[in-house]
Amino acid sequence: MIHLKTIEEIILIKKSAFLASKTLGMLSKEVKPGVNTLYLDRLAEDYIRDHGGTPAFLGLYDFPNTLCVSPNYQVVHGIPNRDPLSEGDILSIDCGVYMNGFYGEHAYTFEVGEISKSVKKFLDYSKKSLYIGVSKCKYGNYVGDIGFSIQSYIENHGYSIVKDLVGHGLGKKMHEDPQIPNFGEKGKGLKFQEGIVLSIEPMVNKGSPEVFFHKDGWTVTTLDKNLSSHFEHNVAIVDGFPCLLSTFRYIYKELKIQSLEEEPFQNEKIYI
Repeated sequence: MIHLKTIEEIILIKKSAFLASKTLGMLSKEVKPGVNTLYLDRLAEDYIRDHGGTPAFLGLYDFPNTLCVSPNYQVVHGIPNRDPLSEGDILSIDCGVYMNGFYGEHAYTFEVGEISKSVKKFLDYSKKSLYIGVSKCKYGNYVGDIGFSIQSYIENHGYSIVKDLVGHGLGKKMHEDPQIPNFGEKGKGLKFQEGIVLSIEPMVNKGSPEVFFHKDGWTVTTLDKNLSSHFEHNVAIVDGFPCLLSTFRYIYKELKIQSLEEEPFQNEKIYI
């Protein structure tokens, strides 16, 4: 069942999503060689609670931590541990917040120290595919339009899309209908309406699209042990067009990155 949101509800979702965004911004300066992900997890939990939120992932479906942290060939849902990060690693961090009765979540794949040019290119294309998907979140478009656009872009650049994991609706529950695959056909699936809120999250592999689900019930890795990336935004359809409810601006501020990529996806009605 699809739950369409009012402007007031979308604003509350944005508040939760923005706290997740701010948490990732805070963590961005801590992601460096020698740091372990359990340390990052504790920082995130304290930050979320200190700012009036609750860590959304902690205890959700019995997940044991605040963050999902997935280095290198882990795709998603990695469990924080004491293993130190190394120079040249990449690290996906997925963060969720529950506040004011609504969920928000947000993911970014960070560079750990200096990474190779080929890996940087891989991350750039992966993140670009996210915004291509967001651009298709328009009134009258279909679920398949998002997946087709992401898949086409990624495969045209020589990478692959994970098909065993998908995006989803978002609101009073972390996972709501509809599911949002990162692959598909134009004009297929649910037709979008005003007020729908979605988590768009391409999971892109540098090699094969095949993945392996581990016995811990959470960790997902690439089958060929090649790199994987994960970027995620929350987006609502407002006045017929996509409106971002999450932002990378706090990450970019810490990392001194200049970007206008989010400018087309703003709406003055959804202001916090």
